[in-house]
Amino acid sequence: MKGSLVVSVLVAWELAVRLLAVPDYLLPPPSAIATELVARFALVAPHGAVTLGEIAVGLVAAVGGGVVLALGMAAVPFLHRGLYPLLAFLQAVPKVTVAPLFVIWLGYGLGSKVLMVFLIAFFPIAVNLTTGLLLVDADLLRLMRCYRATVWHVFRTVRVPNAVPFFLAGLRIAVVLAVVGAVIAEFVGADRGLGYLILLANAELRTTLLFVCLIWLGAIGMGLFALVQWLERWLSPWARGLRGPDAFAGF
Repeated sequence: MKGSLVVSVLVAWELAVRLLAVPDYLLPPPSAIATELVARFALVAPHGAVTLGEIAVGLVAAVGGGVVLALGMAAVPFLHRGLYPLLAFLQAVPKVTVAPLFVIWLGYGLGSKVLMVFLIAFFPIAVNLTTGLLLVDADLLRLMRCYRATVWHVFRTVRVPNAVPFFLAGLRIAVVLAVVGAVIAEFVGADRGLGYLILLANAELRTTLLFVCLIWLGAIGMGLFALVQWLERWLSPWARGLRGPDAFAGF
Protein backbone atom coordinates (compact mmCIF):
# COMPACT_ATOMS: atom_id res chain seq x y z
CA MET A 1 0.00 0.00 0.00
CA LYS A 2 2.76 2.42 0.97
CA GLY A 3 4.80 1.49 -2.09
CA SER A 4 1.88 2.01 -4.44
CA LEU A 5 1.19 5.43 -2.93
CA VAL A 6 4.81 6.49 -3.45
CA VAL A 7 4.77 5.23 -7.04
CA SER A 8 1.51 7.08 -7.70
CA VAL A 9 2.95 10.34 -6.37
CA LEU A 10 6.09 9.96 -8.49
CA VAL A 11 4.11 9.16 -11.64
CA ALA A 12 1.80 12.15 -11.07
CA TRP A 13 4.83 14.35 -10.45
CA GLU A 14 6.51 13.17 -13.66
CA LEU A 15 3.38 13.66 -15.77
CA ALA A 16 2.60 17.08 -14.32
CA VAL A 17 6.10 18.39 -14.98
CA ARG A 18 6.13 17.02 -18.52
CA LEU A 19 2.64 18.19 -19.48
CA LEU A 20 3.04 21.65 -17.98
CA ALA A 21 6.57 22.05 -19.40
CA VAL A 22 7.96 23.13 -16.04
CA PRO A 23 11.64 24.15 -16.36
CA ASP A 24 14.11 21.85 -14.62
CA TYR A 25 15.51 24.70 -12.53
CA LEU A 26 12.04 25.14 -10.98
CA LEU A 27 11.01 21.51 -10.52
CA PRO A 28 12.85 18.64 -12.20
CA PRO A 29 10.97 15.39 -12.92
CA PRO A 30 11.73 12.30 -10.80
CA SER A 31 13.40 10.62 -13.80
CA ALA A 32 15.92 13.48 -14.06
CA ILE A 33 16.58 13.33 -10.30
CA ALA A 34 17.16 9.57 -10.49
CA THR A 35 19.57 10.04 -13.40
CA GLU A 36 21.42 12.77 -11.49
CA LEU A 37 21.52 10.58 -8.38
CA VAL A 38 23.47 7.94 -10.26
CA ALA A 39 25.56 10.29 -12.39
CA ARG A 40 26.69 12.48 -9.47
CA PHE A 41 27.39 9.68 -7.00
CA ALA A 42 31.15 10.25 -7.15
CA LEU A 43 30.60 13.95 -6.45
CA VAL A 44 28.01 13.68 -3.68
CA ALA A 45 29.34 10.62 -1.81
CA PRO A 46 32.43 12.35 -0.30
CA HIS A 47 30.29 15.26 0.85
CA GLY A 48 27.76 12.82 2.30
CA ALA A 49 30.57 11.04 4.17
CA VAL A 50 31.70 14.37 5.66
CA THR A 51 28.19 15.20 6.88
CA LEU A 52 27.67 11.70 8.26
CA GLY A 53 30.99 11.92 10.13
CA GLU A 54 29.97 15.22 11.70
CA ILE A 55 26.64 13.75 12.75
CA ALA A 56 28.24 10.60 14.18
CA VAL A 57 30.85 12.41 16.27
CA GLY A 58 28.32 14.96 17.51
CA LEU A 59 25.81 12.26 18.44
CA VAL A 60 28.39 10.23 20.36
CA ALA A 61 29.36 13.36 22.29
CA ALA A 62 25.69 14.21 22.92
CA VAL A 63 24.92 10.71 24.19
CA GLY A 64 27.95 10.69 26.48
CA GLY A 65 27.30 14.17 27.83
CA GLY A 66 23.56 13.60 28.12
CA VAL A 67 24.00 10.37 30.07
CA VAL A 68 26.50 11.93 32.49
CA LEU A 69 24.34 14.99 33.09
CA ALA A 70 21.15 12.92 33.46
CA LEU A 71 22.80 10.71 36.07
CA GLY A 72 23.96 13.79 37.94
CA MET A 73 20.56 15.50 37.85
CA ALA A 74 18.78 12.31 38.91
CA ALA A 75 21.18 11.74 41.84
CA VAL A 76 21.48 15.35 43.07
CA PRO A 77 18.21 17.32 43.30
CA PHE A 78 20.16 20.59 43.48
CA LEU A 79 21.63 19.95 40.03
CA HIS A 80 18.21 19.15 38.62
CA ARG A 81 16.69 22.37 39.97
CA GLY A 82 19.66 24.49 38.88
CA LEU A 83 20.51 23.05 35.48
CA TYR A 84 17.07 22.24 34.07
CA PRO A 85 16.10 25.90 33.45
CA LEU A 86 19.50 26.49 31.84
CA LEU A 87 18.99 23.53 29.50
CA ALA A 88 15.53 24.81 28.59
CA PHE A 89 17.00 28.23 27.83
CA LEU A 90 19.74 26.78 25.62
CA GLN A 91 17.19 24.69 23.74
CA ALA A 92 14.91 27.69 23.22
CA VAL A 93 17.67 29.73 21.55
CA PRO A 94 17.43 29.26 17.74
CA LYS A 95 20.50 27.25 16.75
CA VAL A 96 21.01 29.15 13.52
CA THR A 97 21.76 32.28 15.58
CA VAL A 98 24.68 30.68 17.44
CA ALA A 99 26.16 28.86 14.44
CA PRO A 100 28.21 31.95 13.39
CA LEU A 101 29.72 32.05 16.88
CA PHE A 102 30.88 28.46 16.55
CA VAL A 103 32.56 29.31 13.25
CA ILE A 104 34.33 32.27 14.89
CA TRP A 105 35.47 30.18 17.83
CA LEU A 106 36.34 26.91 16.07
CA GLY A 107 36.74 27.83 12.41
CA TYR A 108 35.33 26.17 9.32
CA GLY A 109 36.54 22.68 10.19
CA LEU A 110 34.98 19.72 11.94
CA GLY A 111 34.82 21.31 15.40
CA SER A 112 32.10 23.87 14.71
CA LYS A 113 29.89 21.25 13.01
CA VAL A 114 30.30 18.73 15.82
CA LEU A 115 29.51 21.38 18.43
CA MET A 116 26.31 22.32 16.60
CA VAL A 117 25.20 18.67 16.37
CA PHE A 118 26.07 18.17 20.05
CA LEU A 119 24.10 21.24 21.12
CA ILE A 120 20.98 20.36 19.16
CA ALA A 121 20.98 16.63 20.08
CA PHE A 122 22.04 16.93 23.72
CA PHE A 123 18.79 18.30 25.17
CA PRO A 124 16.31 15.49 24.27
CA ILE A 125 18.75 12.82 25.46
CA ALA A 126 19.52 14.48 28.80
CA VAL A 127 15.94 15.48 29.59
CA ASN A 128 14.32 12.18 28.57
CA LEU A 129 16.87 10.09 30.44
CA THR A 130 16.52 12.22 33.58
CA THR A 131 12.76 11.82 33.42
CA GLY A 132 13.07 8.05 33.06
CA LEU A 133 15.45 7.79 36.02
CA LEU A 134 13.19 9.85 38.28
CA LEU A 135 9.73 8.77 37.10
CA VAL A 136 9.65 5.45 38.94
CA ASP A 137 6.61 3.92 40.66
CA ALA A 138 6.74 4.98 44.32
CA ASP A 139 5.24 1.66 45.46
CA LEU A 140 8.05 -0.20 43.73
CA LEU A 141 10.64 1.94 45.49
CA ARG A 142 8.96 1.30 48.85
CA LEU A 143 8.97 -2.41 48.11
CA MET A 144 12.70 -2.30 47.37
CA ARG A 145 13.32 -0.47 50.65
CA CYS A 146 11.33 -3.14 52.49
CA TYR A 147 13.76 -5.70 51.11
CA ARG A 148 16.65 -3.49 52.30
CA ALA A 149 17.93 -2.97 48.76
CA THR A 150 20.92 -0.68 48.43
CA VAL A 151 20.84 2.52 46.41
CA TRP A 152 23.03 0.89 43.74
CA HIS A 153 20.76 -2.15 43.55
CA VAL A 154 17.66 0.04 43.16
CA PHE A 155 19.43 2.05 40.49
CA ARG A 156 20.56 -1.03 38.55
CA THR A 157 17.39 -3.12 38.76
CA VAL A 158 14.64 -0.47 38.84
CA ARG A 159 15.71 2.96 37.64
CA VAL A 160 17.86 1.96 34.65
CA PRO A 161 15.33 -0.49 33.11
CA ASN A 162 12.62 2.12 33.64
CA ALA A 163 14.76 4.79 31.94
CA VAL A 164 15.76 2.79 28.85
CA PRO A 165 12.55 3.51 26.85
CA PHE A 166 12.82 7.20 27.78
CA PHE A 167 16.44 7.30 26.66
CA LEU A 168 15.64 5.65 23.34
CA ALA A 169 12.74 8.02 22.75
CA GLY A 170 15.11 10.93 23.28
CA LEU A 171 17.68 9.33 21.00
CA ARG A 172 15.10 8.98 18.21
CA ILE A 173 14.46 12.69 18.40
CA ALA A 174 18.18 13.46 18.67
CA VAL A 175 19.22 11.58 15.50
CA VAL A 176 16.71 13.54 13.42
CA LEU A 177 17.74 16.85 14.95
CA ALA A 178 21.41 15.96 14.46
CA VAL A 179 20.96 15.92 10.68
CA VAL A 180 19.36 19.35 10.88
CA GLY A 181 22.18 20.65 13.08
CA ALA A 182 24.92 19.45 10.75
CA VAL A 183 23.28 21.07 7.72
CA ILE A 184 22.73 24.36 9.58
CA ALA A 185 26.40 24.46 10.56
CA GLU A 186 27.45 23.75 6.98
CA PHE A 187 25.15 26.49 5.69
CA VAL A 188 26.86 29.03 7.93
CA GLY A 189 30.45 28.10 7.13
CA ALA A 190 31.89 25.08 5.32
CA ASP A 191 33.82 24.10 2.25
CA ARG A 192 32.48 20.55 2.09
CA GLY A 193 29.48 18.51 3.20
CA LEU A 194 25.94 18.15 1.90
CA GLY A 195 24.92 21.54 3.29
CA TYR A 196 27.76 23.19 1.39
CA LEU A 197 26.79 21.31 -1.76
CA ILE A 198 23.15 22.43 -1.38
CA LEU A 199 24.26 26.07 -1.19
CA LEU A 200 26.45 25.58 -4.25
CA ALA A 201 23.63 23.94 -6.22
CA ASN A 202 21.21 26.68 -5.19
CA ALA A 203 23.59 29.44 -6.30
CA GLU A 204 23.97 27.77 -9.71
CA LEU A 205 20.24 26.92 -10.03
CA ARG A 206 21.11 23.22 -10.24
CA THR A 207 17.82 22.13 -8.71
CA THR A 208 18.28 18.51 -9.72
CA LEU A 209 21.53 18.30 -7.73
CA LEU A 210 19.77 19.98 -4.82
CA PHE A 211 17.15 17.23 -4.80
CA VAL A 212 19.91 14.63 -4.91
CA CYS A 213 21.44 16.16 -1.77
CA LEU A 214 18.04 16.10 -0.08
CA ILE A 215 17.69 12.41 -0.91
CA TRP A 216 21.10 11.74 0.66
CA LEU A 217 20.14 13.65 3.80
CA GLY A 218 16.87 11.75 4.03
CA ALA A 219 18.69 8.44 3.63
CA ILE A 220 21.13 9.36 6.40
CA GLY A 221 18.29 10.34 8.72
CA MET A 222 16.29 7.19 7.99
CA GLY A 223 19.37 5.02 8.43
CA LEU A 224 20.12 6.52 11.84
CA PHE A 225 16.47 6.19 12.86
CA ALA A 226 16.48 2.53 11.85
CA LEU A 227 19.64 2.01 13.91
CA VAL A 228 17.91 3.44 16.98
CA GLN A 229 14.96 1.11 16.38
CA TRP A 230 17.36 -1.84 16.25
CA LEU A 231 18.89 -0.67 19.54
CA GLU A 232 15.41 -0.49 21.01
CA ARG A 233 14.76 -4.11 20.09
CA TRP A 234 18.07 -5.11 21.65
CA LEU A 235 17.98 -2.98 24.81
CA SER A 236 14.29 -3.33 25.69
CA PRO A 237 13.11 -6.76 24.46
CA TRP A 238 10.55 -6.86 27.28
CA ALA A 239 8.63 -4.05 25.57
CA ARG A 240 8.39 -5.79 22.20
CA GLY A 241 4.96 -7.20 22.95
CA LEU A 242 3.70 -3.77 23.97
CA ARG A 243 4.95 -2.21 20.74
CA GLY A 244 3.15 -4.79 18.62
CA PRO A 245 4.41 -6.88 15.70
CA ASP A 246 4.18 -4.04 13.19
CA ALA A 247 5.87 -1.36 15.30
CA PHE A 248 9.06 -1.59 13.30
CA ALA A 249 7.51 -2.23 9.90
CA GLY A 250 8.11 1.30 8.76
CA PHE A 251 8.67 4.87 9.81
